[in-house]
Amino acid sequence: MSWAAAVLTLFPEMFPGPLDVSLIGKARQKRLWSLEVRDIREHGLGRHRTVDDTPAGGGPGMVMRADVASAAIDAVARDGRALIYLSPRGAPLTQARVGRLSEGPGAILLCGRFEGLDQRVLEARDIEEISIGDFVLAGGEIAAMALIEAVVRLLPGVLGAEASPVEESFSRGLLEYPQYTRPQDFEGRPIPEVLLGGNHAEIAKWRRQASENLTKSRRPDLWTKAEG
Repeated sequence: MSWAAAVLTLFPEMFPGPLDVSLIGKARQKRLWSLEVRDIREHGLGRHRTVDDTPAGGGPGMVMRADVASAAIDAVARDGRALIYLSPRGAPLTQARVGRLSEGPGAILLCGRFEGLDQRVLEARDIEEISIGDFVLAGGEIAAMALIEAVVRLLPGVLGAEASPVEESFSRGLLEYPQYTRPQDFEGRPIPEVLLGGNHAEIAKWRRQASENLTKSRRPDLWTKAEG
């Protein structure tokens, strides 16, 4: 059975978008994963298919209604899949979480809009909140695409080199080491000599040190965890 993604959105026309190109798109053609897109507005209320209302207690913007969101969620078969709401207040998406998702049957992704989603449906449906960074988007669709791509590329048969995900940033708690290829000299910047010598032990040592140095300088938070 392939990994199955279901996306609940007010803008179904945004999908598959970038998920239909390159290795990710080819993997879907090979049925290594599947994508189902549902329009939340199908569960909207009244003649105008209303999906939102003013926030209780006042304030700017609109909030997606709990009854509408729950109807959209309940219309999709869960099938043991993770139920996720893409939200800037959610837990940060990590490579470890991506890896666990790739080992499961799939994910149901709820894309918010407006000022957010009624808290009661998050609690009633036990929805996991995930953030892709400390910034705010207009909606959850781009975040959903990012999560799906991150997961799909880990599925067996998607990437050409099976070992490549192991060496990437975050897979071992560190940022990935620098990469080089031809030409050997670019504008006076040569490829590090150790990478050209054929000594695999020395190359591995250099790459490990380069990963540590990059992590220390760019992501001290990751380095602290790695040291611990």
